[in-house]
Amino acid sequence: MRKLKSVLITKAVREMCITAAHKLPCDMLCAVKKAAAKESGVSARILKLCLENAAIAEKEMIPLCQDTGVAVVFAEIGHDLFIEGDIAAAIEEGVRRGYQDGYLRKSIVSDPLFERKNTKDNTPPVIHYSFAKGDKLKLTVMLKGGGSENNSKINMFAPSATIEEIEDFALKTVAAAGSKSCPPLIVGIGVGGNFEGCALLAKKALGREIGSVNKDKRYAALEKRLLQKVNALKIGPQGLGGKTTALAVFIEFAPCHMASLPVAVNLGCHSNRHIGRIL
Repeated sequence: MRKLKSVLITKAVREMCITAAHKLPCDMLCAVKKAAAKESGVSARILKLCLENAAIAEKEMIPLCQDTGVAVVFAEIGHDLFIEGDIAAAIEEGVRRGYQDGYLRKSIVSDPLFERKNTKDNTPPVIHYSFAKGDKLKLTVMLKGGGSENNSKINMFAPSATIEEIEDFALKTVAAAGSKSCPPLIVGIGVGGNFEGCALLAKKALGREIGSVNKDKRYAALEKRLLQKVNALKIGPQGLGGKTTALAVFIEFAPCHMASLPVAVNLGCHSNRHIGRIL
């Protein structure tokens, strides 16, 4: 049984929050560069500005976006790992220090309905736990902005729903978002599970590397087809028209009840800030 001190988790999460806020992931950077080469006119200029923004953010340590988001943390814990201390408290402290030391905007309010007072340190984070073989801790931190999150949708389809109806739901979600989610987008889609499960699948999908494909050939083909249809909407970068409304469509799926077909669409903006570490 391997032991891991919780203070190391705090240190890692702090650094991950700061890095994710200031450095565009390599796969996103490459995808935006490729898209810029294919576009022309104002669409190309917008994408070049996105690249310029990314370069300034990394060099000057200025956040990629003023909305530094909700800290969403995925913690995959190895069965042969013993964590000395409280993992939840360690992650929360890492987020607190990351947002304070990185001078990142604090956006979390303690009560959603009545007081809506800012917690002033961007805590608590949203934490999802899972378990795996081995003695490692795999951490993924996403900084999820309100604009893209607010335009995400979930629908409980009847099991008789066709693939075309699922596609139509995804396309209408992207179309309704328009420029509000800061395209070009990453479109994460969760299929199956249950009401909350499909939303979690869609969130996880946003963490996939651009260029990756679903291991199931049927879903891989659906990802490819949906990306083509999303880009055919011609919403374009920042909603100003063009060939690139989305950089990728990722689908994750899970078994579900025979009477249900849950589907969630979670949109990620052109920064799609996420970072992973293994401790």
